[in-house]
Amino acid sequence: MSSKKQSKKQEPPPMIITLTLPTPEGGGIPLEHATATLLIQRGDLAHVQQFHYSGYLPDVMNAIRAATAALGELEDDPPVVPDLPADPPKAAPSAPDNEPTIDIPLKKGTLAVKISHLKIIGGESDAAAYRQAALIAGKLVDGKLWDGQTPIRLRDVYALAKRMQHLADRELSLFTLDDFVETGAAETPETVPSDTPDTAEAASDASPSPNGVTFSSNGHHHPA
Repeated sequence: MSSKKQSKKQEPPPMIITLTLPTPEGGGIPLEHATATLLIQRGDLAHVQQFHYSGYLPDVMNAIRAATAALGELEDDPPVVPDLPADPPKAAPSAPDNEPTIDIPLKKGTLAVKISHLKIIGGESDAAAYRQAALIAGKLVDGKLWDGQTPIRLRDVYALAKRMQHLADRELSLFTLDDFVETGAAETPETVPSDTPDTAEAASDASPSPNGVTFSSNGHHHPA
């Protein structure tokens, strides 16, 4: 019983031949269409070839002989198939960014910018100073000097606003971002807007501005 099982396992796989022959047209096969395909396979190895077929059996027999010989050579020296590369590890989903944003007024719409990307380092901390800082930031965005993606620091918002008020957007192209604000690593303590009721009260007592800016945690604009 064991010898039968062993001999059965050692039986070679069958040879499979697949022929694809052109169809005769008008009693024959035109020369431009007289091409057939033969696929010969045994186990995991296969050989495919094309041959001339004019409708006669010798064409097929010659192709089978040639394909059988080619398959035999392939089996004697099978190709080395490299293993497929392992799938790269999937990146873990990033945590949602819940940092509050400030809406920067632009000539067309607004731009939500992270609060940490717009800092005042000149000591001003009132709501009017932050509205002025937002207006300056909007002018820098409209002038193509800032994209809102990198942190900037304003040292004196009122002096800077006075300096920039007569500059058109096209004139801003003559300057660099560092000509107006500080970038890179901070070297001095920074002033940040407070979330206490005193700050909210100061914002409500300030005179209204047509370009009023409010802080939000989702980037939506709320009129001042």
